[in-house]
Amino acid sequence: MKYGKVAALAAAVVMALSAGSAMAGDAAKGEKVFKKCAACHTIDAGGKNKVGPNLHGVIGRAAGTLDGFKYSKAMQDSGVTWSAETLDKYLTKPKDFIPKNKMAFAGLKKDKDREDVIAYIESQK
Repeated sequence: MKYGKVAALAAAVVMALSAGSAMAGDAAKGEKVFKKCAACHTIDAGGKNKVGPNLHGVIGRAAGTLDGFKYSKAMQDSGVTWSAETLDKYLTKPKDFIPKNKMAFAGLKKDKDREDVIAYIESQK
């Protein structure tokens, strides 16, 4: 009986890990999606801020903290630390995730586009 529970748990873990990797975005496709973002953002190390902040190394950064960019009070006070999960929620509909932030972009409706662009952003460390 004990062995059966362990085997079932192991199978569930393997399936969960497989599902996670199957859902992972494609950074090469994300680079193409990022062209929508490039009108307002750069992503190169040391890149300049535009209408939006440079996004190089944004994963793990507290929202509203990049030196040299003037953020909205809403972004500064959001308490968000950028991760794949928080970026996904934000990029779905930025004004819903952080109300009163300055980003005018309506969001990326397609899950796959968000997954891919997040994979691209994560690759730019």
